[in-house]
Amino acid sequence: MDEISDQYLQIRRQFGDFLEKEHLFPGLGTFTYAKQLEDMYEQDDFQSKVYRLKTPRLTILEHHLREDNPALFQQFLDTPVEVLPAFEDALKQYVLSGVEPNLVSALNDAGKDQLYIGVKGNFGRHEVSPRDLTSKFLNKLVCVYGIVTKCSLVRPKMVSSVHYSEHTKTFTTMQYRDVTANRGAPTLATVYPQYDVKGRPLTTEFGLCRYIDNQVLHLQELPETAPAGQLPSSVEVVVEDDLVDQLKPGDRTAIVGILKPLASRVNGSSPAVFRSILVGVSVQKLTRDSQALVSIADAGHIKDISRDPKILDLLAASLAPSIFGHDIVKKGLVLQLLGGAEKVLEDTKTHLRGDINVLLVGDPGVAKSQLLRATMVVAGHAVSTTGRGSSGVGLTAAVTTDSETGEKRLEAGAMVLADRGVVCIDEFDKMNDQDRVAIHEVMEQQTVTIAKAGIHTSLNARCSVLAAANPLYGSYDRTISVTRNINLPDSLLSRFDLLFVMLDACDAAADWRVALHVLRQHRYRAPGDEGRGPQPVESIHDQSYSSGMIGDAEEDEEEEEDEEGGGAGGQGRGGQGRGMNANNTSHNDGVVGTNGGYDSSKRRRSIWLKADTRVLNA
Repeated sequence: MDEISDQYLQIRRQFGDFLEKEHLFPGLGTFTYAKQLEDMYEQDDFQSKVYRLKTPRLTILEHHLREDNPALFQQFLDTPVEVLPAFEDALKQYVLSGVEPNLVSALNDAGKDQLYIGVKGNFGRHEVSPRDLTSKFLNKLVCVYGIVTKCSLVRPKMVSSVHYSEHTKTFTTMQYRDVTANRGAPTLATVYPQYDVKGRPLTTEFGLCRYIDNQVLHLQELPETAPAGQLPSSVEVVVEDDLVDQLKPGDRTAIVGILKPLASRVNGSSPAVFRSILVGVSVQKLTRDSQALVSIADAGHIKDISRDPKILDLLAASLAPSIFGHDIVKKGLVLQLLGGAEKVLEDTKTHLRGDINVLLVGDPGVAKSQLLRATMVVAGHAVSTTGRGSSGVGLTAAVTTDSETGEKRLEAGAMVLADRGVVCIDEFDKMNDQDRVAIHEVMEQQTVTIAKAGIHTSLNARCSVLAAANPLYGSYDRTISVTRNINLPDSLLSRFDLLFVMLDACDAAADWRVALHVLRQHRYRAPGDEGRGPQPVESIHDQSYSSGMIGDAEEDEEEEEDEEGGGAGGQGRGGQGRGMNANNTSHNDGVVGTNGGYDSSKRRRSIWLKADTRVLNA
C-alpha cells in the first residue's frame, strides 16, 4: 500500500476515534456526535416507522477537533481536499456500524449513498472577507463572511452517466468530476462518449444518470467593512446538494469552503491569470445577535447608562455632537436606530413592522446630509444611496442575465442589502415617480416581490428608511402645506412615521450661537487633527462642562458689570440675585443686544477672552 493510502487510512481512523469521543456542547451537555446524528432525520407525520432524511451533512464544531487533535485540525485547514474525503468515509462507516439505524433507513429511502461533513466555529487567520482571498488561501479551508448579492437558479449537475451498447447489450457507467468536486481529481472527459473503445456506438440513458443540485452564489463583502472609495469585492461560491436554496439575496452569511483556482479558456487556450471560486462545505446564516460582540466591561457600562433617567437626552447629544441644535431630530434618529418590536398577528398572520421610517425636509445647509452620515456611522448595518443615482430596481431587486452561462439571476438592491439595518436615501426629492413607487411595498410590508423573466419570489427588506429631501422651490415656504413643498404623494408620506421640517431661520441670535459652537469645536485644534477619539463612559457627564462654557462666561461678565455699574438691585459677585440698570446689556438665552449706547463689541470681546481662558485652563 503506498504512502498516500496509508495517510488516508490514518486520517480516517483518527476521525473515527474523534466521533466516538464525548465532547462538550454549549448549553446541551457532554455526549458523542452520535446524538447529533438524530438531527439529520425526522419521523414521518403519517407513518411512525418511516423516517425522512433532513440533511446528509453532519456539522462539527471546530474547537472540538482542534482540542482533540491539533495536528489533524491544522492538516484539515491546509489540505482539505485530501482530508475531507477521509472524514466523510469515516462518518459513513460510523453510521453503518449500527450507531443510528434510523438514519440508515432514511438514507436508503432517500436514495442517498453519500454523507457530508460541515464545520463551523472560529477559524482564526482563515476567517476572512472576500477582499482578503488572495493566492495564499488557494486549496485551503477558509471561512468567508459577506452578504449574498446574486443567486442563480438551482440546476442539476451530472455526477455519473450511464451508456448502453446495442452490440454487447451492456451498460457502461462513467464518473464525472469537475474542479468543484471535493473528492478525487477532475476527470478528463467533459462530453458524453458516443463510441466505446472498439468504435461501437453508445446511447446515453439520461434517466439512469445520477445528478445532484448545483447553485452559484455571489458573496460580497459587508458594506460597513468595505474601504471608503473602493468598489466592494466579491467571490463566486458554488454550493451543491443539501446546501442549495438555503440563501437568497440580502442574506448575511458565513460560508466555510475550499478556495480553488479556475481557468478561463480564451480562444481555446488558458491564460496565465486564473479566477478563484469558493466551493462551499457549510453555510451559516448570520443574525443580528450573532454579530453583536460586547465585552463584559462594555456590558457593565451599558447597564450603568441605562439607569440614567435622561438616557434619551444623553444618546441624542452623543449623536453627531458637532452639529448644533436639532435636539428633537436627533432624538427621533436615536429611536430609529433602536427600533421597535415587530409583531405577527395570530389570527390573520399579518406582519406589523417594528422599524421606524424618518423623513428630513428642510432648507439647504441645515445639516440633513450630515445627520444621515452620522446615522450611518452609528448604525451597525447601513446602506447609503442617493435619489438621483438610484433606480427602482437598484433600490429593490433586479433579474439579470449571466454573461457566461446566459442564465437568469436574481440581484439584490440597496434595500434588500440593508435587511435588518438602515438605508439612507439622500436627495429623496430627486427620484422619479416610477422609481419612487417601487419602495412603497418595502416601507410598509418590508418585502420585495419579484415577478420577472419566469422568476417569482419575495425577498426580505426589513430595514428602516432615513430619507432627506429639499423643498421644491429651493427654500421651505411656510404658507403652503408640506405635501406641496416637497412634491411627494400622500401615499408615500403616510409611510414615514416621523417627518421633521428643518428650517434655516433668519435669526442673528441663532447664527451667533452656531458660530460659537463651531469655533469651540475647531478653534484650538491642530492642523490635520480630526478630533478626539472615543471617550470612556465615565467621562460622558464631564462633557457637559464645555457645552455650558459660553453661558458661564456671560453670567460672570454680567456680574462684573453689576459690580462696576451698580444701580438699583445690583449685587456683587457673591450675591444671590442679579440686577441690571438702564445702561446694562440685557440678554436672553444667548441673545446679545444693546441699550443706552452700550458698546456690544467690548462685551463680545470679553466673552471671547473668558471662553479662551477657560479652554486653555481646561
